Amino acid sequence: MLRTLDKNAASTEILQALNEDGGVIVVNLGSDDVVDQVSKELRPHYDARGTEHQDDFNGYTTLRLYAVPALSRTSLDLIAHPRVLEVAGAVLHQHCDNFQLGSTTAIEIHPGEKNQVLHRDGDIYPIKIPDVEFQVSAMWALNEFTEENGATRVVPGSHDLRSIDDVTEDDVIQAAMPKGSVLFYMGSTIHGGGANKTDAPRNGLISTYSLGWLRQEDNQYLSIPRDTADSFPEHVRRLLGYQTHGQCLGTYPGDPDGLWLK
Repeated sequence: MLRTLDKNAASTEILQALNEDGGVIVVNLGSDDVVDQVSKELRPHYDARGTEHQDDFNGYTTLRLYAVPALSRTSLDLIAHPRVLEVAGAVLHQHCDNFQLGSTTAIEIHPGEKNQVLHRDGDIYPIKIPDVEFQVSAMWALNEFTEENGATRVVPGSHDLRSIDDVTEDDVIQAAMPKGSVLFYMGSTIHGGGANKTDAPRNGLISTYSLGWLRQEDNQYLSIPRDTADSFPEHVRRLLGYQTHGQCLGTYPGDPDGLWLK
């Protein structure tokens, strides 16, 4: 089961569904104006270099972009959306002082793309600890996600760390949702992009949030130019990782308040 909740649903209800099922959809959380502007800002980058990361895993008719804040400033309205940060924090703060942005990826699945291989995002980390989530993901629908155009495939309950080899097609549910909606799922939840059987692309933006004491999937300090990061609000800079974790990790003596950027 994958529950679909209204944008005004209580955070406790969202978290209950996320904890119980490993994923939950919140509909219409982002405004059309914001979502459309993000798509507009990403378009020239998709056209210029969206094919650079095509391979057996990512697909050969799917366009991808990384380090999205460097390409679309408006994307911060989604990546740092208060409700998204609230949900991520509720999961991750159980095991860290602060969490951080792990990665950001814009994904445009074009007609003819096949189902992506099912996987866990959290498998980038070499260990698993029962009942400890290393990261949480938020997949935004920049246009409508349908079963036909490649809505994300999710295996509800798979955050129980079952073997991917034991998953069958009967276990898979597609996260169909309107434009501006968001799919939350755990780093331990099995999922994958869907096949696009239509004649138009499916466009999404995924951001992952990880425990503050882990190595980030995407090196935010190098992938986002320093002058661009300097222009972001403080809470975004901290989210990128420009702060210490506790008293000992990531310290920078030149900035004793814990915020690296001036």
